[in-house]
Amino acid sequence: MPHGALTLSQFILRQEYTHPEASGEFTSLLMEVALAAKMINRLVVRAGLVDILGLTGDENIHGEQVQRLDVFAHDTLHRILGSTGQLAVLASEEDEGIVAVPQGERVGKYVVNFDPLDGSSNLDANVNVGTIFSILPRITRKGSGTLEDCLQPGYRQLAAGYVMYGSSTMLVYTTGDGVHGFTFEPSIGEFMLSHPDIRTPQRGHIYSANEGNYQSWPEGIKRYVDWLKMEDAPSGRPYSGRYIGSLVADFHRNLLYGGIFIYPGTGKNPRGKLRVLYEGAPLAFIAEQAGGAASDGQRRLMDITPGSLHERTPLYLGSADDVRECVEFINNRHPAIAAERRAGSRTA
Repeated sequence: MPHGALTLSQFILRQEYTHPEASGEFTSLLMEVALAAKMINRLVVRAGLVDILGLTGDENIHGEQVQRLDVFAHDTLHRILGSTGQLAVLASEEDEGIVAVPQGERVGKYVVNFDPLDGSSNLDANVNVGTIFSILPRITRKGSGTLEDCLQPGYRQLAAGYVMYGSSTMLVYTTGDGVHGFTFEPSIGEFMLSHPDIRTPQRGHIYSANEGNYQSWPEGIKRYVDWLKMEDAPSGRPYSGRYIGSLVADFHRNLLYGGIFIYPGTGKNPRGKLRVLYEGAPLAFIAEQAGGAASDGQRRLMDITPGSLHERTPLYLGSADDVRECVEFINNRHPAIAAERRAGSRTA
């Protein structure tokens, strides 16, 4: 059977035989994520035709304007995942605290952290947006899930993924056994395997950064981006600048083609704007499983244990060689810096 004829549910069932955490419950939870994605996709692709675009008039806890589709995506994920009986607790980028789930006779053993609709400010311009999710094991023992269950380092994730809504809708996920992509086929209502075992290039030729913030970047990042723009054929420079402003879309392109996503801290936001739990950790898991890397400039991002639900982090994410070189510039360890110093001392 060609991979394009394999549905998401068929693929997940096959993984049950090889993945140590796979079980009927875990498989069902992944399928419920896919169901929620189908429901969100149904409105996203019709957003210009139905009365769903625009702001609610409210702000979320980050001071950002809330889109009406943000609310729909959040409520859909909460309702579907919270009703499975498999979760102890949920946490959403849109909520200040943890999100309680109904507790029946049994206590769920999984935790889901999610960003319901990343990049939603781009909806009116018909730019790709996405849902990001992270599945963790529950670590508390009794009663409802707690904050402690959500605040786990990325290396404890059992699965992570994203759904990118656009001209075609894709679900990409990992359970620690490679990264696999599925494209939604609306005629049959199924996600079909289209990108098996995704591997990101060791080095890319794309950098993705909001250069409007250049003047407030740390010096190491300024020097790194300036270095990427220099002509040097042996190292493949200059790189091409590609920045959509929708994290899922920027990450997905770089995952396939190679490159680095750069979101440093600034004078206004010293820790950056992206969240460890909802964006950093799940995309870091996917990047590493595809052969890439993710760092906050000092640490492997998957090693960070957040102290709060909405802890922010600088994010350097993508091809392994590119992330390594970026971190070297941040910490003044790149050979180009030493060469620059030697040249300066000779002309002094």
